[in-house]
Parts: sequence; C-alpha cells; structure tokens
Amino acid sequence: MRLFSAILLSLGLTSTLLVAAPADAAPTTVCGSTLTAADRARIVELSSYDAGSRELPLVQLRRNVERLYGIVDILTENDDRRGLFALGLASVERDAVMPLQNRPQVFQTPGWAPVISLELLNRFLNAVREEFSGRPVPAQWRHYFDMAADCRVPGQRVAMAGYNAHITVDLAYATADSRATTTNARDFFFIVDSIAAHGNSIVTSTNREYGVDLGPILRFYVLGEGLDRVAGAGRATGPMLRAADVGYNVLTFRNGLALQDRNMVAGARGDVRGLWNTGETALTAFQDAGLIR
Repeated sequence: MRLFSAILLSLGLTSTLLVAAPADAAPTTVCGSTLTAADRARIVELSSYDAGSRELPLVQLRRNVERLYGIVDILTENDDRRGLFALGLASVERDAVMPLQNRPQVFQTPGWAPVISLELLNRFLNAVREEFSGRPVPAQWRHYFDMAADCRVPGQRVAMAGYNAHITVDLAYATADSRATTTNARDFFFIVDSIAAHGNSIVTSTNREYGVDLGPILRFYVLGEGLDRVAGAGRATGPMLRAADVGYNVLTFRNGLALQDRNMVAGARGDVRGLWNTGETALTAFQDAGLIR
C-alpha cells in the first residue's frame, strides 16, 4: 500500500490514459503455465458467484475468499504467473482482512465494513472470470494479465501491476459501490492500514510459490531506500513515509466518494485512471533503472 504513494511523491510524473488492449480469449499457455482446459474451466467456475445474493455481506465474503483460495491453488500449482497478484491477495485476506472482518466489534460501522471488502474482492474475481472465459477485461487487469503472459517481464513487475490495479482502481470503485460516506472513513483506513502492515505475508508466499522476491521493492518504500535514492540520502525517511501512505489512501477514498456524485463522477474517473497510469509509468521507470527485476 505504501509503495504507490512513494511512486507518486518521488517521481512526480504526469499521467495519460492507458488504453486497454483488445480482449482475446485467455491463452492456453502463459509463460510456462501448465493449465489444462479443465483447470481453466474450474477457474471460471470458482470466480463465478451469485451477484444477487441476499445473504449477509460477511457470509458472502467468507465464501468468496474460499473461492479465491481455490483459484490460487490452481494457478500456483501450474506455475501460472497470473497468480502472482492473486496469491498476495489471498495472503492478506487470510492474515489481515478476515481476522478483522470476523470481529465486527472492532469497526465503527460494522454493517459497512464487510461490504467494502466484498466489493473489492469481487472486482478481482470478475476480472479473473472474464480473463479465463475470453470476455473483455478492464484495462488495468488486461494490462496485468498481458504482462503475466510475457516471459520477458520480471515477476516483480507483473506482481506490482496487479497491486496497482487493485489499490488504485478497484479500491476506489469498490468504495463507491459500497456506498461509502465520510462516516466510514475510520474503518476504511483501519482496513487498508492492516493490509499494509501484513506486507511480509505477501513477500513470504510469493517467494515460496513463484521464487519472486518482492521484499526489495517493498523495502524500496517502507525503509525509505527508494525515496532516498531519488531525493538524496536521508531526505525521505521517517515521518514523511507515513504521511505519504496516509495521503495516498486519502486520495483513493476521496475518489470513491466522488464517483458517487453525478456532478463529480467524470472528473473522478479521470483521476483514478491518471493515478493508475502514473503508477505504471513509475514502475516501468524503476524497472528500466534496474530497481525491479
């Protein structure tokens, strides 16, 4: 979570809209993947859920997290790089999100808290279902899946494209879909901060299953190494990092509120696209500089 605020602050890049690539059927092989037709069909099944369910959001969330776990098992067992982000998401669902959601008393608005988590997870499940059924995929996820299919793209870069899509785009729209208001702000920041605090879960699982070490790129921001290299030794450490993290989450929450306002929705959509594209441009610059491998 903290990485992207570092990207925005350290590079200060301007943004342009990334155009989605044409949506084709999911390829049979993706950079060494051994998925079978049956595996792909099972992924479509697991990523399909009852969007009109009247069950409590927490009940739906628990069930859909289990669906995510099943998807991750198939992707990791077959060395399919489309699981690089899914694996990290599953790790934080297990270690950060669900422990909170299963204790509703920790939230100020316990009726809303599982809704935001469910909406966010469902957006990724939707993208997975569309990818493996050959249907159009949202631009941010088309970009991620295409990177995963290209063996020339480092695993770190693939994974971070997934986190950028999830945090910058999907989280803003999930905030809007959850009908969030300013009364939900405390719980929003509580949830995302808990996720950020469990970055080690992402690093450990990704290294174990894919041999991709995300530790360096996370330390790039968390320990100030990256900002120091851009802004000068010692200038980017300490309180600035925490302020940057909070600032980025504020932008995302603000965009989620604006997306619900018909007078602001067009501008908010542009802001979300701009943040996403800025993140991708910065990550590519980091890769070109040898900071992502």
